[in-house]
Amino acid sequence: MLGLLARCALFLFAMLPAASAAEPIQLKAAYFSSDRTTTYLATIKPFVDAVNAEAEGLLRIDVGLSGILGKNPAQQLQLVLDGTADLAFVVPGYTAERFPDNAVIELPGLFRGIREATLVYTSLIAAEALRGYDELFVVGAFASEPETIHTRPPAASLQDLKGMRIRANNPVQGAALAALGMVPVEMPINQAASAISSGKLDGAMVAPAPLVEFGISRVAPNHYLLGVSSAPLAVVMNRKKFASLPERAQQIIRDFSGPWAARHYIEIYQVENNESVDSLKRDPNRTVVIPSPADLDRARAVFSAQVETWAAADPRHRQLLEKAEAELGKHRAGSVGWR
Repeated sequence: MLGLLARCALFLFAMLPAASAAEPIQLKAAYFSSDRTTTYLATIKPFVDAVNAEAEGLLRIDVGLSGILGKNPAQQLQLVLDGTADLAFVVPGYTAERFPDNAVIELPGLFRGIREATLVYTSLIAAEALRGYDELFVVGAFASEPETIHTRPPAASLQDLKGMRIRANNPVQGAALAALGMVPVEMPINQAASAISSGKLDGAMVAPAPLVEFGISRVAPNHYLLGVSSAPLAVVMNRKKFASLPERAQQIIRDFSGPWAARHYIEIYQVENNESVDSLKRDPNRTVVIPSPADLDRARAVFSAQVETWAAADPRHRQLLEKAEAELGKHRAGSVGWR
């Protein structure tokens, strides 16, 4: 009897490696805010849900929400690079020195909306045209609606905005605000509301959808709807971690990255952005200003000059701008099959 029990024990012990091997590979994704934000619902959730469903039994992605893996938005990239997280939502503008070519997506006046900016960014990533991504596998390359200006003091014109301290996402946006007469302050979006409330800022440049989600609408009831420039956003994975996965797992991740991720982001975020603008206009306690023709002409002249100055500063800048404009032309013409 004891011999039989021993043989059974040995058999079960021998089976343990096989049972362990059958466990799905676990990946950790980091997100610094809530799962109720439009950014999460448009960028991370569609990808994670699709991969987890397709790779059931092989791979599972678990998302650490509300900064459980790291609360600082500017540190999300480092979480991926040092292995704290396998994937993360990052705002490249917070580490602009690492992504110098992203300026071509941030140029003022270049894109009409979320769709154009996101599709061009996605295309440039696919073409490996942008520096700074060597250690990363890019799940999704996204861009905000050209960001508008929201202030605590009333502002009905560019003249009214002159001298106001306004939050910017990145140096290119900051340069555009400065050229229009404002004082730019680069700052992560989740710090803007408290900075406005304390008087450190007069307002923030941000797309309409995050206004409520990050508390900015609570302290900035005046909305000057001049679309300045888009802010690049991305979901990235550690490239070494990606390469270590089985080929089937890699292929599933590829299938729900790039164009697939861009399409879902555009569909979700565009609706929310439009609803946010409509809500601002309906609120009697808010002042929503559509820039006058004179202000629009001035802004366009400033933006055009800034784009040309950037392009003329470096032959690489000119090449990047030409590539971006070529991709933009394709998408506007509807000649890109995955749009």
